[in-house]
Formats: sequence, structure tokens, C-alpha cells
Amino acid sequence: MAGRMIPDKETLTVEFKSDLKKYDDSRLFEDVVAFANTEGGELYLGIEDDGTITGLHKEHLNIQTLNAFIANNTVPPVASRIEIIDEGKLVARISVPKSVGVVVATRSGKMLRRRLKSDGTPENIPMYPNEITTRLSDLRLLDYSALVVFDGSYEDIDFIEIERLRRNIEIYSGDQTLSGLENTELLKALGLLREMEGVFYPTVAGILMLGKSHSIQRFVPTSGASFQVTSGSTVIVNEDYNLPVLAAIEKIIDHISARNTEAEFEIGLHRMSIPEFDRRALREAIVNAFCHRDYSLMGRVRVHIADEGLVIANPGGFIEGVNIKNLLNAEPHGRNQTLADALKRVGLAEKTGRGIDRIFEGSLTYGRQAPDYSGSTSTTVSLFIPRSNPDPELIRIIVDEQQRTGRPLTINMLLIINMLRDMPKSTVSQLSDAINMQEAVVRNVLARAVEDGFVNVQGSGNYILSRALYKSNNNGVGNARKRDIDESSYLEMIKNMAKNSEFISRADVAELLRVKESKAYTLLKALVKAGAIEAVNKGRYAKYRLKNKQPKNI
Repeated sequence: MAGRMIPDKETLTVEFKSDLKKYDDSRLFEDVVAFANTEGGELYLGIEDDGTITGLHKEHLNIQTLNAFIANNTVPPVASRIEIIDEGKLVARISVPKSVGVVVATRSGKMLRRRLKSDGTPENIPMYPNEITTRLSDLRLLDYSALVVFDGSYEDIDFIEIERLRRNIEIYSGDQTLSGLENTELLKALGLLREMEGVFYPTVAGILMLGKSHSIQRFVPTSGASFQVTSGSTVIVNEDYNLPVLAAIEKIIDHISARNTEAEFEIGLHRMSIPEFDRRALREAIVNAFCHRDYSLMGRVRVHIADEGLVIANPGGFIEGVNIKNLLNAEPHGRNQTLADALKRVGLAEKTGRGIDRIFEGSLTYGRQAPDYSGSTSTTVSLFIPRSNPDPELIRIIVDEQQRTGRPLTINMLLIINMLRDMPKSTVSQLSDAINMQEAVVRNVLARAVEDGFVNVQGSGNYILSRALYKSNNNGVGNARKRDIDESSYLEMIKNMAKNSEFISRADVAELLRVKESKAYTLLKALVKAGAIEAVNKGRYAKYRLKNKQPKNI
């Protein structure tokens, strides 16, 4: 219907309910609770499942009464907003806010949430005890790792793991005040052991970090990790671990180190040995996976080395308030704060809580493609660190600047420098969109970069890396010219390839233009935004096609 104010179909945040025979009030309260416990959304009363508008029952016409009725039958009261829409027949749109401070229930005690079925349609399902724990953790109202295991005892702690903990404090320059403590005092100081009326009880964090194998299986059976190495479709290594966290991290790091090849580069007068995957960034990523995983869910921390790069994934989505776009500026806060704090004091994790910065620095400092979290879902965080060659010239730029100022470049500066390499002549708006950074921050960083002389302004607000930075390189002029190529020719080449292909990918574009995949993605994104091509799926391996062009077998 032209001008229709109502969505055409149901989604996770849209629900249609028939009101011809007066929709049952108790089910209405359950719907509201399910919305509040998920992402919020809009419930349309007076519409059939297929979207046909059949109208509102007369007893639901008084929206003030209906609103109060909903608030009085939800705990805590849900402050929904209701309005009547006239689409030839009257419909009530009930807007339900997402609960951000507590799990919501009906007055009768039912707790529900929404999910999408396999066919893409939504449904309301009960929230089970483990899901309530997850929800509270996401809302930062519960630290699962701090819970006391009252059925456990000090005997569940493995003394070999305590020695491993002490060794880690020395190796990683952890909190030296811990070194002189005897075992029980050490564990209490880290929140791994609680003393109550003279009896020692382990916490969940204590079992996870230091527990004996059978104790971990008994008290935290969801714990576990796996390490895989594949080449094409051939599985080279496939190992599962049910080890304490410190032992698992150590084993995974050893596995990766044995396969982490290095290349030597001459940067000015210095010779640098650069590993394929930055060691500190790897450690932070692995520690993050164990710290932030949801231990109420079955699953494993998974580390997978493939031809394309390294994947580190863990059960449990991003916590409330964190998403792919704000990863680098969201307030640092873990799902299992006691476990995270213990690993920080041991020295394994970044003490400031900004481990995500270290993960990005590990790639950007060497001019490599940035880490990619686009494979994450509502139930899994997945980090992809692509294999890519270092950029010696960009490394020289960064090293020279850091030596000049006596301090490392900020993560924002590294992001912008890397993006200007791949997107020369970019405006503030283009950079802001490409790296998900506020325009005010981009302007501030660019102003400092211009002042320091390694970024120039061209024309009306176009930024480019300074050509003076390339003077020491014999291919400097060629590199500078290459970076100045009018991108419109690139876009035309991509469109021509799309015309002659059923589908094209990021890798296809990178090969065609002889550019990095990050640059290829930027160009594809520009064409999608311009409406020239469309993405047929999402993620790193997305396929694209000419707009309105259908594959031959459809």
C-alpha cells in the first residue's frame, strides 16, 4: 500500500498480532517482556501474521488505559509508548524500549526473549536460568567469574597451576606485590579464593584459572578450547583442550609461535625482524577470548590458522553497549571482570583494559590490513587477523615519527595513516565513514598530522600522505603517482568486471587492480553506496554483482 506507515513483515524487532477477537492480555504482556529482554521493538496490534490490516478491538482503543495496563503487569514496569495509526482501519503501535538495567518479567513471573527461527520469522521463547545469567552479564550486573563455588574447596585447586601463575607473574612483569604472598593469600588477593568462617571456597575464576581437570569438568563444564591448522581443505592440526586458562593460553601461544614465521626488513639504518602475527597482539586477542567468553554457554574458545589468516573466536556476543563500530572507543569492561582483573595483575592482559588497541596496533604498525570483527554474531565474537605483507615504507614513516616525538603513535593516528595509504585524497567525512570514527576526532588527528608534516591537504579538504615521506625510497615518485591515480578509473574497471561476471569478490578486485584487499573493500563499498553494485551476502568473503543483475541459474 502506498504511503503505508507499517512495516511489510515481521522481524526480530517487529511483531504483528490480530485483534479481531481481542488479543489475549496475558500474551500481550509476554510479548512486551520478550521485546524488552531482547532488542526492544514495535508490536502492531490489529494486523494478521501476513501483514493484512484487520483493525483494533474496541477494548484496546483507549491507549492510556492500555499503556497503564502493560506497566502494571510487567516487573519492573515497562514504559512503552502507544499510538493509534489509521491505515483505513485502526492499528495500535506499541513501542517497547530495550531493557538496559534488569531482566524483565510478567507479573505472573514469566521471563521471555525473542529470536529468529530458521525461516527468518520471529518467535518468543522462555529465558532459561543460564540465559538470565548471560543477560545480566551483558548488562554488567553480574560477574559470573566472581561467583563462589560453595560445593568446591581448596582441594580443587591444582598446585602445579599456582606455580604456573607465579612463573607468569615473573615472565610478564606482573604485579610484584603478589610474589611474596603465600598461596592462599595470593589466591585471595586475585579473587580466586574466598574465605568464609575459616573455610576456603574457590570462585569460578579460581576454578577456571587453577582448577584440577576433574574440578573444571564438574563446576565449569562449558570451559574448553580448540586449536586448528588447515591448508585449503586439509586439516593439519585439530586439538581440543580442557585445561585451566593459564595452561590453555600457554599451549595455544606455543602452537602459534612454532608457525609464526618472521621476515627481515631494513628500515633506514635499522634491521627489523617482523613476525607474520604480532606476538603481543596475539596474546591480547587470546586472553580476551578467555576473559570475555560466556561461560554459561556450551562451546569453546577456538583458534584457527588458515591460508587466509588467523581466527580467534569465543562463545558469547559483545556485551551491552559494544559493537563492531565502537570497539576502539567503547568503555572497556569485561564479561568476567574477576577473571580479567586476575589476568591483568598476572601480566598477561593489558592493565588499562585497552587490549583491543594492542590487537589493532599489532597490524597497523606494520602497514598490514586491520583486524576484522565482521564475522561476529549475537552469540559469538570472532576476530580475523588477515595474512598480509608488511609495508616497509609505512613502517619507516611510523618509526621515524615515533623516534621524533619519543612516543608511540595513537591508535587513531595509525588508523588514519593506514587509511590514507589505501584511500588517498580522502575527506574528513570519507575517513570518518571508513574507520567508524567521529568527524571531530578525525579532524583533530589530521590537524596534528598536518602540523607534524606527514599529511598534506590538497584542494578543498582532501588529505594525502606527504610525498616528502617517500624521498628516501627509490620508488618514491612511482609510489606517489600510483597513490594519486584517479579512483574513478578503478571504479569503472570494477563495474566492467561486474558486467562480465555473475559475481565478483574482494579478492577478485584486489587481483584486478593490484591493490590490498582493504583498498578493494573500500572501492566495492563506494560502488554499493552509489547503487552501482549490490552485495549478495555479508562478511569477509561477500560476493557482489551488478545492481539488478541476476545470476544465470536463477
